[in-house]
Amino acid sequence: MPQFSFEGLTPNVHPGAWVAPTAVLVGDVVVEDGASVWYGAVLRADFSPVILRAGANVQDGAVLHGPPGLHTEVGPGATVAHNCVIHGAVLEEECLVANGAVVLDGATVGARSLVAAGSVVAAGTTVPPGFLVAGAPARLKRPVPGSPAELWVAANPSAYRELAQRHREGTEWLRD
Repeated sequence: MPQFSFEGLTPNVHPGAWVAPTAVLVGDVVVEDGASVWYGAVLRADFSPVILRAGANVQDGAVLHGPPGLHTEVGPGATVAHNCVIHGAVLEEECLVANGAVVLDGATVGARSLVAAGSVVAAGTTVPPGFLVAGAPARLKRPVPGSPAELWVAANPSAYRELAQRHREGTEWLRD
C-alpha cells in the first residue's frame, strides 16, 4: 500500500488493521486495530490528523482530509461507504455514512446514526445519536431504531471486519 511521510509525519497502521494495496495514506494518519481502508481510498493528513478508530472501515474511493485545526476522525466500528468525502469532521461510534455522501468541516455525526447516500452534512452540523439524515443539506428524517436503516447500521461493522479478513487472506496480486 502506498504510504507517504509528509514533513516528518508518517502514517501509523496497527498490524491488526487491513489496508488495501491501492489505498493511499499520507502524513499524520492513524489506523487502529481491526480497522480497514479499501481500494482507492485516500487518507491525506497534511493539515491535520486523520484517525480511523478500531474496527472502523473506509470503503473504496472515499477521501478523508481536513483543514488546519480540525482533525478528521472515524469512530470505533463506524463506516465511510464508497465514494464519500469526510473533511474535518467527527464520525462517532458505529455510525454509517452511505455511498457518495459528504460530511464537512466541524460536523459531528452521532453514534449509530446514518447519513443517507448522496447527502451533504453541512459544516458545523451536529447529527444526534441514532438518527437518519438525508438531503443536501442533510436534514433529520427519523430515528434509526425501528426503521429499515437499523439493519444497515447494526450489521455493517462486523460485516466489514469479516470481509477485511477475507481480503487479507484471499486476495492475490495478479501481474500481466
